[in-house]
Amino acid sequence: MKTPYKNIYTVLKINRFIVLAVVVCATLSSLFAIWMVFDIHKKALNNAFAINTKGDVIPLKLVAQKENFAVEALAHLELFHTYFYNIDASNYEKNLKKALWLGNSSVDNLYRQKKADGVYNRLLQYSLVQKVLSIDSQIEEKNGIYAFRTTTIFEINRGSIIDTYELVSTGKLITVDRHFPNNPHGLLITDYFENTLKKVNDES
Repeated sequence: MKTPYKNIYTVLKINRFIVLAVVVCATLSSLFAIWMVFDIHKKALNNAFAINTKGDVIPLKLVAQKENFAVEALAHLELFHTYFYNIDASNYEKNLKKALWLGNSSVDNLYRQKKADGVYNRLLQYSLVQKVLSIDSQIEEKNGIYAFRTTTIFEINRGSIIDTYELVSTGKLITVDRHFPNNPHGLLITDYFENTLKKVNDES
């Protein structure tokens, strides 16, 4: 005899499956919502904002990146000017080779010009020692272009005579892939130019 309750167990199984499916979906949705709130909160903490003097809103992460760039740029310029100008008969080839990794063709052209003018031959002939005393660089950013102006003080030891000079050079910096150990800061000097070179009076 057929009754309306013949498939009661089948109906109960279906209902239990539906209830379990709803519970699982609700649990997963709750976990996902909690994770989303946590992730948004974390990103908000890591992306705080600052306001510059012009009233522009700047992410602090971007400010930190610019600060890191300035530190690396100054280190890059000091490294280049040390290699390029701190030379003597025993190390000039090694130092100049390292310096050429830090700049583009403008640096290479200057090196070739100095070589053609006999600068390095005189270094060898007279056993000159050119020693860098100080390097002071200023960096200015304008429309994403970084320009620098560096004042290098160095002395040339001619044995019984020591002359001190002040060199002002300018150029620009662009980012490139880091190359250890040849270009650890991932920067390249472009448009390099020696603006002025003058002898510093010895007041001692």
